[in-house]
Amino acid sequence: MSEIDERDASPMRKTLRPLFDRIIVKELENERVRKSGITLPDTMSGLEAPPQHGIIIAVGPGLDWWESQSIEMPVTIGDHIVFPRMAGTWIEVDEERLLSLRVGEIVAVVEDA
Repeated sequence: MSEIDERDASPMRKTLRPLFDRIIVKELENERVRKSGITLPDTMSGLEAPPQHGIIIAVGPGLDWWESQSIEMPVTIGDHIVFPRMAGTWIEVDEERLLSLRVGEIVAVVEDA
């Protein structure tokens, strides 16, 4: 076995390829200042945490039985979605914080009216 010289190894950008019904999301910063000028605190005691927003950057192929039922993934890359704060699993790739979650955890897709 030969050893790899770390100096010769070029830095490679990593990507995540979600499996099954999972998606990869880049979180968007919540707007804490409303149009009225009211600033919302990070936490509101006694209340459920507000949902998070994100942009889908990768989509899995779906579950293997979906095709026989004519079911397709309901989201695509670039969709702006809303998901619960505790959904999925946070992963750090190339110093970027990404979320892997199942498509069933999505609360809604944000669309222009």
